[in-house]
Amino acid sequence: MAPGAAAQFDTAALQARQALQGKAGPMALVRNAKVFGIACFACLGGLLYGYNQGVFSGVLAMNNFNKHMGVWTKNQTNKGWLTSILELGAWVGTIYSGFLAEIFSRKYAILMNTGVFIIGVIIQATASTSAGHSAILGGRFITGMGVGSLSMIVPMYNAECAPPEVRGALVGLQQLAITTGIMFSFWIDYGTNYIGGTGDSQVEAAWLVPLCLQLAPALALAIGILFMPFSPRWLEHHGREAEARKTLASLRGLPQDHELIELEYAEIKAQSLFEKRTIAEHFPHLADGSSWSVVKLQFVACASLFKSKPMLRRVALATITMFFQQWTGINAILYYAPQIFAGLGLTGNTISLLATGVVGIVMWLATFPAVMYVDKLGRKPILVSGAIGMGVCHLIVAGIMASFQHDWPHHVGAGWAAVVMVWIFVIFFGYSWGPCAWIIIAEIWPISQRPYGIALGASSNWMNNFIVGQVTPDMFTGITYGTFILFGLLIMMGAAFIYFFFPETKGLSLEEMDVLFGSVGVAAADAERMREINREVGLDQAVRSSSITHGMNEKPILDEKEGRRSSE
Repeated sequence: MAPGAAAQFDTAALQARQALQGKAGPMALVRNAKVFGIACFACLGGLLYGYNQGVFSGVLAMNNFNKHMGVWTKNQTNKGWLTSILELGAWVGTIYSGFLAEIFSRKYAILMNTGVFIIGVIIQATASTSAGHSAILGGRFITGMGVGSLSMIVPMYNAECAPPEVRGALVGLQQLAITTGIMFSFWIDYGTNYIGGTGDSQVEAAWLVPLCLQLAPALALAIGILFMPFSPRWLEHHGREAEARKTLASLRGLPQDHELIELEYAEIKAQSLFEKRTIAEHFPHLADGSSWSVVKLQFVACASLFKSKPMLRRVALATITMFFQQWTGINAILYYAPQIFAGLGLTGNTISLLATGVVGIVMWLATFPAVMYVDKLGRKPILVSGAIGMGVCHLIVAGIMASFQHDWPHHVGAGWAAVVMVWIFVIFFGYSWGPCAWIIIAEIWPISQRPYGIALGASSNWMNNFIVGQVTPDMFTGITYGTFILFGLLIMMGAAFIYFFFPETKGLSLEEMDVLFGSVGVAAADAERMREINREVGLDQAVRSSSITHGMNEKPILDEKEGRRSSE
């Protein structure tokens, strides 16, 4: 969730706006087609992240790439560096993404990071020269900085442009875009592996094409974002009130003086004032709004979360959850899938890449149930069941490998059984720890600490992502099937951690979160400050004047939008 994208404390304001805007659901996306289109376009950033995350696994398996890189793919530690350097760059990108988006706007931060991404891809393309592994290392680190920052800023931009009734769906597009990018990358690798043949006749284009194809969506995003609007919330926060109101009205397809625009704009203004006054209260020396203060605020505010036991408990929950998410082994599968499938007895590089392509499909399909049922079933049962399922899959694979790894030609069925268990593992991850871990780190914080709490959780995610990518090749070489035992035991520990230490947060208010975590009064103080601001900006008056609209159906606004389109 973006900084300042707060939960609404005023139930009456929420009800009044819902009465005006109509019901959520598919028709809400139709009514807000402009915002939906903008969100889909911005999610090219997520597509870049997913594609970049998945493409290198196939490249690592290609004959010509291994010949060109020499010792850097024969030595397992070096191979780990070639892969994991992207995650180290992404960790750096998440650190600067918050203040970059606040200082230069979400729109221009997306443009800047797309530029960083493009530079990284160009450097990687020079790996076909004598630069070799140096170009891959440098290019993937720089590319990682771009995708890491985009993975934080794009959901922020979508959340702040979207109307409340479709915000969850539009922010969720990011996860779908990531899995789509992973799926595309696996199948593109499978196709380009045939360029020049799959053996010694294979040419450099086999691995250069999938790497360079990243430039197409990146260039489209870089050019297109110039024509996208600024975030209304960012405009308001930086004193550009008239432009914020005009942009909001344009996004909603309504006149600036429409009742719904008045109400939503008042909420945006109230949220902006809330953030400024919270900073002034807790960090008065950083409340001047200067660029340097914005930079320092992120680090000072994160450090403040370690100073009280209730907040430290939330920090532990967020960071440890992200630790277990990465040590499920999901990115070991995504980064080294062809190598893993070859180790399970699949003969031929082409067959391994084909099996890898199936991973992309099943992971993409598995993301849909989580979106539909997480709020109904709750976070805890989904996480625990997913962890147990993944752990069982890992242990079964380990058992099959231990029994047959020295004689795969005579046990082809056992090898395919292990492959199927890897596919099932991906399904368990896709509906559980993939999306739900991010939900947890977003919702357990009081509004005043949420941006910094999310930053800590994301930092843990990327750092553990880097470590997994680095050590996996050596683990597969050194302990073979023990790798799956390790991942299986760790995620079983993750299931126990969630079961015993995570309090279910489904449907709880922020005040109820405070009771759970022992920091009673923090969210209540936030709520009182927000109520005072609501009165100050006239939100209470707007709610009262909108009270007659309770129960209104959505047709009048839909008709008004259609009338405006026809007149234009």
